[in-house]
Amino acid sequence: MMHRIPVPTKCLLVLAFLWPAAAAAQSVGIAPAQVVQSFKPGVAFEIDLATVNRGDAPVEMSVQITDLWYNEKNEKVFSTAGTSPRSAANWIQFVPEHFEIPAHGTQKMRAIVTPPPDASGGYYAVLFVQSKPVLTQQLTPDGKTVFANVRVGCLVLLTAEGTAAYKIDLENLKLTPPAGNQGLKLTFDITNSGNTHVFPQGHLAVLDSNRKLVAKAESEMLRTLPGQKNPFQIYWTGNLPPGNYTGILTVTYGEQSVETRAMPFTVAGQ
Repeated sequence: MMHRIPVPTKCLLVLAFLWPAAAAAQSVGIAPAQVVQSFKPGVAFEIDLATVNRGDAPVEMSVQITDLWYNEKNEKVFSTAGTSPRSAANWIQFVPEHFEIPAHGTQKMRAIVTPPPDASGGYYAVLFVQSKPVLTQQLTPDGKTVFANVRVGCLVLLTAEGTAAYKIDLENLKLTPPAGNQGLKLTFDITNSGNTHVFPQGHLAVLDSNRKLVAKAESEMLRTLPGQKNPFQIYWTGNLPPGNYTGILTVTYGEQSVETRAMPFTVAGQ
């Protein structure tokens, strides 16, 4: 079974040297930008991808597979295959590994994934395709020649069927009531204490003293790998009359998993 989570950008894009002329000459994208898939341990499967050349000239491409993880600053890290926790990079082979995309053309590819029989939980990799460096007309400040290339990638998030343990920890909840020109703000942290990735999203409902719903809002959905901690924010820009209220935070994640917290608060009179 394959399902894909929407992401804000079409592809993960890195330009070795971001010169406008080079960017115009090599306009390459990959689809999908992210694959979220479950698999049977010990059973090989394939992921279909396509690389698109939007430029006016053919582009020579090669492939690279790296790990996907995060560092102490919570930034994505693309490290050497097999060096990160829960690496899937060494399971994957690209076909073809080298190819040329014609101008305004598309190259279809396959990633063949061979997971081990003892796989359990989530595993991660990035499938990169990168163009051959080309000479640009730009020069560095000290007069040296500049070469540029394009690198685009697809994030791969895999889960072994029947082995996922979904669990999150909610921490540092802080609800700031609306006051003056300031709306209501709720901040909190989510740590993924399970063994596979989740996409938590916070939903806030505000009830008045009669338990009537008077406001609602929600956070962004954030990809969160095992052990990763992400900050979340929910804003509501309306006004509430003075009185006592209760904020109900519901966090959805995993396979129909839910965490709920109640937060009483008061809106003071003017």
